[in-house]
Amino acid sequence: MRWVDIKEGFKEFLDEFKREKTGIAGVVLLVILVLVALTAPQTTIPDLPTKWRNSQYWEENPKNVPPTWYNMFTSQKLMPHLVYTLNDPDVNVVTQDKDTIITVNYNVPENYYYGPQGIIINGFNVTLNSPIGVPTISVYLIRPDGDKVLLVKDKELSSDVTIAVGRDSEISKMIYMWLVYKTTGQNITPLDVPLQTILINDMIAPLFADLTGATGPDEVIENPKPLWGTYKLEIVIHQPRPVNEVNYDNIKITFLGRTYGTMGTDYLGRDLWAGLIWGSRVSITIGILVSILQTIIGLIYGVTSAYLGGNADEFMMRINEIFASIPSLPILILIGATAGHITLWFIVALLVIFGWMGIARISRSMALQIKEQTYIEAAKALGAGNGRIIFKHILPQLLPYAFAVIALSVPGAVIAEASLSFLGIGDPTAVTWGQILNAAQNQAATTKGYWWWVIPPGLGIAVVGLTFVLIGTALDKILNPRLRRL
Repeated sequence: MRWVDIKEGFKEFLDEFKREKTGIAGVVLLVILVLVALTAPQTTIPDLPTKWRNSQYWEENPKNVPPTWYNMFTSQKLMPHLVYTLNDPDVNVVTQDKDTIITVNYNVPENYYYGPQGIIINGFNVTLNSPIGVPTISVYLIRPDGDKVLLVKDKELSSDVTIAVGRDSEISKMIYMWLVYKTTGQNITPLDVPLQTILINDMIAPLFADLTGATGPDEVIENPKPLWGTYKLEIVIHQPRPVNEVNYDNIKITFLGRTYGTMGTDYLGRDLWAGLIWGSRVSITIGILVSILQTIIGLIYGVTSAYLGGNADEFMMRINEIFASIPSLPILILIGATAGHITLWFIVALLVIFGWMGIARISRSMALQIKEQTYIEAAKALGAGNGRIIFKHILPQLLPYAFAVIALSVPGAVIAEASLSFLGIGDPTAVTWGQILNAAQNQAATTKGYWWWVIPPGLGIAVVGLTFVLIGTALDKILNPRLRRL
């Protein structure tokens, strides 16, 4: 085949492909997917796979919350995720004698419900030069109705201290005691607080609730009515001796949102948008790599079998039938379950081993027609070897079929990898859509209504599949008529 013929054929192919609207749509989607996958470290979180399973990395994120755009579709809006530092205009620092008072203004607008999911205060840098006179921290929340709620009282301060309102059971006890006093007028001790109530229920929502007319704490806990207005979080650091120093430069006050980011969070507070973007890298890479390797092996095997003919052809086809009769998915599950977890490269190898047989049979039938052409006979008469005839005269004729098969095989490979990961036997060092769905299944996300955790990964798999089906269908429509003319 001459270079001029290849160049002319490619130009003709491009002209025909431009007229296929479905193919153009597929190419546009593919370009978008590739760009999204390549820019994942820049657009989301660098080195996400190493951070994905580190629960401490996500401690400052809310858990199981929908995306921020969810508020566009609901009348009961949910508070966004807000992080304050000392440079924020809503943060005020005042020093009085031995006390440093940091005040943060937090506004709950009308139509917003429940307040934040929690409050986290950290980033203190404490230098203890003496065991006497250790700095202490007290935290109060001043509500719009003028009530001042004590959350933390004289807790010894160190660099490791993190105040976690909503996650610390001792702070939840303080909230419950305040709630009992405000609704019944009774003073109770920490020993009187029902642990089951504060551990199971959301104790932050009552803190931001209107208590007017409430007759008991349970009424507010079960049905908190929003109290809109500006709240003030007051952090008082008492420093009895100057020799023990406290640096506030890195202090961070986080009001955990009831909504977060572009796609919400899961049960560990992980950013699902970052997981989806990084998951696209794995899906596209595995899909394309597996389909290319499957097609190359299938083409070479089928053409070789057809060209050799006779007993060699019979033997090779029986081998093909043996592989085709093996149920690949159960075998993959069995291998994965035996090995515990398998790497992505091992998944690629297994999908290739069990995926080339159909391509081999079709390419064999095509090669049987091509080997009867006169130019093949001429090549044999001129003394060309089997390898030269197969690779130079037969395989190039099947390249159009190969391109269509590669495109159409990608969805199957993507779904196979996602299936293995969904079953919990994927590569634990990678972030994949199947693993996100596996975590959602384990945490019963569907029954709990966490749609943002289930639907986006499924849509991602569908979009990748649709992209390559559109391209493959267009290629098939253009290229197959040429094969039939052979």
